[in-house]
Amino acid sequence: MFKTIREDIKTVFAKDPAARSSLEIIFCYNGLHAIWAHRINHFFWTHHLKWLARYCSNLARMLTGVEIHPGAKIGRRCFIDHGTGIVIGETSEIGDDVLMYQGCGLIGTSTKKEKRHPTIGNCVEIGAGAFVMGAITVGDDVRIGAGSVVIKPVPPGVTVVGVPARVVTKREKPAADLEHGQLPDPVAEVLKLMIRDHQKLNERLKKLERLNGISDAPEKPNKKKTGGSSRAAKSK
Repeated sequence: MFKTIREDIKTVFAKDPAARSSLEIIFCYNGLHAIWAHRINHFFWTHHLKWLARYCSNLARMLTGVEIHPGAKIGRRCFIDHGTGIVIGETSEIGDDVLMYQGCGLIGTSTKKEKRHPTIGNCVEIGAGAFVMGAITVGDDVRIGAGSVVIKPVPPGVTVVGVPARVVTKREKPAADLEHGQLPDPVAEVLKLMIRDHQKLNERLKKLERLNGISDAPEKPNKKKTGGSSRAAKSK
C-alpha cells in the first residue's frame, strides 16, 4: 500500500510543475484523494459490498468534486489534475499513466446493463472539458484536445480534437505536455481548403472569360418603351 502511495506522489511530481512538496500533495490534491478513495470503494464493490461502495463514493464526490463510480477500473499512476467536475462511469476502464484534466468525463450511452462506458489505453491524455462517450476504445498514447467529444474508437498514437473528435495528427513520440494552443483545428483547416479552391475556380473562370472575349462588367438592362407609353406620347 505504501509503495503505491509513494508511486502516486512521484506521478504528481512528474506531471504537475506546481507540486512543491510531498506534504502538499498528500493534503491538497483533490484528484489524488479521489483516486485513493476509489481504490477503497472499488474493493468494497468487488467484495459484494455494493451499497457501502456507493455510499462512500458519494461522500468522496462531495469532498473532492470528482465522481468515480466504484465499479470503474483504474490502472496505476493515473493522475487527475484540477479534478473538479470529472465523471467516470461504472463500466469505464482506464489503463496506466493516464492524465485527466478538469471537467472531462467517461460517459455511457446505453441504458442496458452491459459494457456502456469507454476503455482508455495507457499513457492517454484527456484535455479539460473533453468527453469520451459510449463503449469505445481509445488506444495507447492518444491525446484528446480540450472540449472534444469522442464518439468513435481512436487508434493508438494519434491526437484527436473537435466535436465530434477527428484525428488531426500522429505522434512520433509521447508528448510531455498537453499543449492545447498548438493542437490543429480541423474545422479551420477545412475552411482554408474551401477558400483556396474557391479562389482557384474564380481565377479559371476569369481566364475562360478573357479567352472568349466575355466582359466581366455587369450588363446594363435595356430600357424599352412599352406600347402604352408610346401611345401616350402620340396623344400628347
